[in-house]
Amino acid sequence: MLMDGKKGLIVGVANKHSIAWAIAQAAAREGAQLFFNYQNERLRENVEELVRTMPGAKAFPCDVGDDAQIDALMKQVGQEFGRLDFLVHSVAFAPREELTGQFLATTRQGFATALDVSAYSLVAVTRAAVPLMTDGGSVVTLTYLGSERVVPHYNVMGVAKAALESTVRYLAHDLGPKNIRVNAISAGPIKTLAARGVSGISKMVDHHREFAPLRHATEQAEVGDTALFLLSPLGRGITGEVIYVDGGYHILGSLFSAE
Repeated sequence: MLMDGKKGLIVGVANKHSIAWAIAQAAAREGAQLFFNYQNERLRENVEELVRTMPGAKAFPCDVGDDAQIDALMKQVGQEFGRLDFLVHSVAFAPREELTGQFLATTRQGFATALDVSAYSLVAVTRAAVPLMTDGGSVVTLTYLGSERVVPHYNVMGVAKAALESTVRYLAHDLGPKNIRVNAISAGPIKTLAARGVSGISKMVDHHREFAPLRHATEQAEVGDTALFLLSPLGRGITGEVIYVDGGYHILGSLFSAE
C-alpha cells in the first residue's frame, strides 16, 4: 500500500484506454484516493462510468484551457480532500490537420493551440495545485520521443512536447524547495484517443513492437506502474527527469519512417 492515505488528482482521462486511467488504477491499487476531471459533456459519461469503479473517487468538469475552470476544480479538490499529494497531467492536443503532411505547413493558430493545451496547461494546473500540496508532493506528466527526434507526422506535437519537457525542468527548479517533485514519462506509442489523431499511429506501434529491444508494444500498465513509482515515496529523490517507458526504443540509432 505505497499510496495509503495519499490524495491525488488525475487530469486527462478520456476512456479506459487512456494512459491516465492506467496511472489511476496503479495509484488506487496502492491505496490512493483520487479526483478526476472530464473536459466536456461529451467525455463526462465515459469518465464517470470509470470513476464509479473506484471507491471514494469523484469527477468534476474542467477544461485546462480555461483558468477559471482550473481554479474551480482546485477549490472542489480542497473542499473534498483538504490537501493534495500528487497530480497527474496527461493532456495534449493539436488540430488533426496539423498532424499530417509536413511540419513546414504548421499554422500560427495550430502552433499556439498545441503549445497552450499540451505544455502551458502543465504550468496552469500545477500552479493552482501547489497551495494544496502543503506536505510536499509529486507531479507527473506524459511526453513522447517526438520531442527530441523527428517522427513523421508528429509535427507540431513534437515541438509542444519539447516545450513540455523544458517546463518540467523549470517547474522542478521552482518547486523543489517546497518538496514538490516534477517529472515526465516518455512512453512509447500507444493507441489512445489522443494518439489516433496522429497519421500512421498503427504503423508506429507495429514498428515499435518489432524493433524495440524488449520486442513488444508499450502497454498502458507499464506506464502506470512507472508513474506510481514517481508519485510514491520510492521516487522521493527524483525531480526534473524524463523517464522512458518504451521498451528501450529510444536507445536505437535509427528511427521509423512512415513514408
